[in-house]
Amino acid sequence: MKDRMLAGEEYKANDPDLMADSRRAAVLTARYNAELDRDRRRELMTELLGSFGPNSTIRSEFRCDYGYNVHVGANVFVNWGSVFLDVGRITIGDFVQLGPNVQLLTATHPLDTGRRREGWEGSAPITVSDDVWLGGGVIVLPGVTIGAGAVIGAGAVVTRDLPPGVLAVGNPARVVRQIG
Repeated sequence: MKDRMLAGEEYKANDPDLMADSRRAAVLTARYNAELDRDRRRELMTELLGSFGPNSTIRSEFRCDYGYNVHVGANVFVNWGSVFLDVGRITIGDFVQLGPNVQLLTATHPLDTGRRREGWEGSAPITVSDDVWLGGGVIVLPGVTIGAGAVIGAGAVVTRDLPPGVLAVGNPARVVRQIG
């Protein structure tokens, strides 16, 4: 099931390997969220995530499913209370800023109730390009790419790709103007 999940295919999360990976992430995030020493926090984040760029900061309370599907660039700042559902790949570019309580959600579920009852789920990757700012409480849904330099207003729900250099707001997020 892990191979299916990593390939972006439908899978069942109750697989023993995935459950062990989830427990590993829960232990590491609990340690991270309780740790005060900056160097030790960096070590834990480097162990948890697929990659964690230099001069990047993720403030507590941080939550993720597995961690290894999250790739964070350099000089990234993630404020309090972020949730990264990383059953699919999450890529965060350089110089990105995420406000408090931002959610990056790659998980999908079948529309068919029978398949959901059987435990099937899926994912679609999220990409947050360089120099993006996501305001507080922004939710980014599966399969979305946000272009470089975009700014997403607080509370927006990003349901589709957004081009570079735009200001987008609302639910669903819509472009209100070009920046610069």
